[in-house]
Amino acid sequence: MKRVLAICAVSAFLFAACGDDDSSGFTTRPDEDSSSSVCEDCDGSSSSSAESLSSDASSISFFEDGVTGTMTDGRDGQIYKIVKIGRQIWMAENLNYAYTGVPFESGDITFDSTSWCYDNDPANCAKYGRLYTWSAAMDSVGRWSTNGKGCGDETMCSPTYPVRGICPEGWHLPTELEWGRLFILDGYTSTAAERLKTTSGWADNGNGSDIYSFAVLPVGIRSAIEGYVGEGYCTTFWTSDSDDDYYADAKTMNYNSKGVSEYGFHKNSGFSVRCVKD
Repeated sequence: MKRVLAICAVSAFLFAACGDDDSSGFTTRPDEDSSSSVCEDCDGSSSSSAESLSSDASSISFFEDGVTGTMTDGRDGQIYKIVKIGRQIWMAENLNYAYTGVPFESGDITFDSTSWCYDNDPANCAKYGRLYTWSAAMDSVGRWSTNGKGCGDETMCSPTYPVRGICPEGWHLPTELEWGRLFILDGYTSTAAERLKTTSGWADNGNGSDIYSFAVLPVGIRSAIEGYVGEGYCTTFWTSDSDDDYYADAKTMNYNSKGVSEYGFHKNSGFSVRCVKD
């Protein structure tokens, strides 16, 4: 079990402790991105009933934090819960778009896809969403937009923000700064994970309060070396920010910490994706 916790996420070289490290700090980049995800008119009148929300994501703009609606991914028809938190509208579930047809290559290791179900079990895709490499999350082949084109493994790129990446039309892969805005909403970065994690499913009573209905589940991750690890103990989300040729920024939440940890992770790792509205 200790080994599972130690390799729950990939570190800046090989692995970073994701279980026994109670780190709660994180850093954000300067406000240098040009993301349009901030809803400029979110301070309008509020409603006391979530039932009035329609399937149009734009209808959520005027409602209170934690009120949810739905959106549909036009590529495959999947319906996702969405939630307004602060001045942003987020997917309240992990993305489950099957990004296939682009082979995964890492040294002598090859697969026919750059996204996976945990333990290669389709039921886990339905439960947790898919796990993506950073290049898949960024849509490095430019299938849907050119903003993240060329942003793959062993490549230092300069994406144009916002990066749609693997996200549905009208949504994009969040920057480190956008994650930061979510985490500091109440001014307490050290308790961000506790407020965003689900109220059940985390090991050793590491559940959260999920006060915003963001519903972070303990998905675990896929390591190119160790395979699938960490289910029940942690989860990691990609950002659209790269550190260098090999590592990109991601956010990790653990079963034994109320805070959020940030590391540079190898781009070949398989992590979860949440999208934020343009």
